[in-house]
Amino acid sequence: MTTLTLTNRLGNYLALCKPKVVSLIVFTAMVGMLLSTPGLVPLDIFVFASLGIALAASSAAAINHVLDRRIDERMNRTRRRPLPQGILNEKQALSFAMILGLLAMLLLVFFVNPLTALLTFVSLIGYAIIYTAFLKHATPQNIVIGGAAGAAPPVLGWTAVTGQLDPNALLLFIIIFTWTPPHFWALAISRRKEYIDAGVPMLPVTHGDAFTRLHILLYTILLVIASILPYLTGMSGPAYLAGVLILDAGFLYYALALKFRPRAELPMQTFAYSITYLMGLFLLLLGDHYIQGALAA
Repeated sequence: MTTLTLTNRLGNYLALCKPKVVSLIVFTAMVGMLLSTPGLVPLDIFVFASLGIALAASSAAAINHVLDRRIDERMNRTRRRPLPQGILNEKQALSFAMILGLLAMLLLVFFVNPLTALLTFVSLIGYAIIYTAFLKHATPQNIVIGGAAGAAPPVLGWTAVTGQLDPNALLLFIIIFTWTPPHFWALAISRRKEYIDAGVPMLPVTHGDAFTRLHILLYTILLVIASILPYLTGMSGPAYLAGVLILDAGFLYYALALKFRPRAELPMQTFAYSITYLMGLFLLLLGDHYIQGALAA
């Protein structure tokens, strides 16, 4: 096997992991770790927890590729993935997923703590099996219910350091949980025809664009409320509040524009902003955490 062939094969397996999605998951988990303690996170915990969570998320993504192969073949956004193209087969992808999942559990059990391993496993099953195999095809509220799995990473990061669930970690869960519907429904509006062709009952397919735009606005309002909770509970200070209110204003602008000025380019613009929003919010949490620590020293 030549070096080029090996590189291409590795690239195809890497594509199964959905690197952009996994990067966001690991980022929020890392922030959860750093927020969990006023001091430094032990380096071994930081490294092994980040790696274990990344491997588990990659395993879930690969299982998603296997279960969604038929859907992926019918959608422009996904038909170039390795399985629809026939570059990899389902057995190869599933074996890869099982190896990643096993490595993730071993790392988390033996080098982090059993609670983090358990919660990570539940999240993996929640996304890869419960959401992908059942909820996605059963209800237009699929992303709302299934969003719980995607909201888990900062909780996993927090428990990796402390070994226990903490109310502040649950605030981070609530923020991502309320962020997920407006984030994904904006994409679903843009890809509505593809979801119709694939037979997936996303909200714009079953209830129409206008109904979905209204619910994006309603969930964005809930997200704004959720984003202020860290300040109201004393978890974060004025620096976080000032920054997050600016981010909230941006999200509300897009949500209102989607509802009342439905231009063709707005759904994807809203989707892109939602990613910037989440990363910005977690960076604000982190920056404020260290500002408060410096002021208390």
